[in-house]
Parts: sequence; C-alpha cells; structure tokens
Amino acid sequence: MRSLLDQKKKKKKQKTPGLDVALGLVPRQQQLQEPRMSSCVSCFWVLLSACLLAVCTFSFLSPVWIVSPGGPGDQEPRSFGLLWHCPDDHGSGCHTFAGLGRFNDIPSSSWQTSAVLCCGGCVLLLTSCFLAIVTLFLPSGLCERRLCTLAGYMQTAAVFIMASGILVYPFGLNSTTVKKHCENSSIYYAGDCQIGWGFMLAIVGVMLSIFLPFFAKYAPKEHTSPTPIPTIL
Repeated sequence: MRSLLDQKKKKKKQKTPGLDVALGLVPRQQQLQEPRMSSCVSCFWVLLSACLLAVCTFSFLSPVWIVSPGGPGDQEPRSFGLLWHCPDDHGSGCHTFAGLGRFNDIPSSSWQTSAVLCCGGCVLLLTSCFLAIVTLFLPSGLCERRLCTLAGYMQTAAVFIMASGILVYPFGLNSTTVKKHCENSSIYYAGDCQIGWGFMLAIVGVMLSIFLPFFAKYAPKEHTSPTPIPTIL
C-alpha cells in the first residue's frame, strides 16, 4: 500500500513541475534558464545612440551656425561655425578658424569654450555608443548591467556638457569679428545675421539625447521574470 501511495505522489510531482516553481518549492539554482537574445529596448538604445552621435558630430562640424546676409560683391566669410568659416552659406570653400596648433585663432573665447565642450560631449557619446554595442554580445548578468549603467552615466554627462557648449556659443556674438559681418549683434542677439541650420540641428540632437539615459536603464536583459508564471503540462 505504501509503495502505491509513493508512486502516486511521484506522478503528481512530475505532472505539475511549474506549480512547484511558482510556489517556491524548487530552488532557483535548479531552475533551467535559457539564454535570452538582446531585448528590443537594448537594440533600440544602441541604434538611437549611434544615430544621435552622428547627428551631433555632423552639426558640431557644420560651418553654418551663424549666417550673414552679405552683399553680392562681399568676399568676406558669410557663415560661421564652431571651427569653420565660409565665404557663402552653402558650405563651399570653407576654412578652419583653428588649424593644428592654432586654437587661439578662433575669434571668441566663448566659441573656444563651446568648441571644447561640444567636442568633449561627442567623445563621451562615442565611448558610450561603443559600450552599448558591447552589451549586445554579453550574457545577462552583473557585467552587462554595470556597462549599461556606466554608458547611461556617460550619456547623461554628455548631454549636460553639450548643452553647456550650446548655451555658451551665443556669447561670442559680441566679439569684434562677428560684429564686422553682423551689425548690431550682441550676446544672444545675432543682429543682421540669422541662425543657421547647423546650430538648430545641434539643439535638436542634444534634446533627443536626453532620452538615452532612460533607455540605458531598461536595456539590460533580465535573468528571470519578476513574477514566475506556472506552466501546467
């Protein structure tokens, strides 16, 4: 009789393994875990990081931040960027303010500060983008979570640094070089000049980069479901 009862109990346990897991009767170490592919959030985070890195870098290298109307016979630079000035607003025949070892040639200390901040932010975005790509090939675990956290912190710092660079840039409108081509210009006022598409693109890129740290928080792959679902077979 006892042997028959033991066999019946064993059969019941074999039929309801998911119920034992749900009730916590089976230790977590004994639960079989299948390797999980990269989540949709992590893939979207990597793609968005790469796209915004390209947008911010392209906008910071653009020579069309401030555009001067100029006259038809005016051969002087009519568009200004962080590191470039051009004889027209189409970006043709541009020249750098600061060649290699000539950083002081940038006409305003505010623009020099802005260039350093924006370049530093791009470097942080590049590094965080590389870390985000690495996390796609790592198994879920502590190392992956730490890399995602580190990349998120770097992206947060990059946003603040690049935003500071954009806010500092308009202070350079008060410089002598800019006033020569933009009459009545002053701090945060372009005078006769106009704000170019490069400056607007930089603002949009930095604003969209604000969302990167939030995606970094939910990018790591999870070990197990927070609420185990019983599977009755």
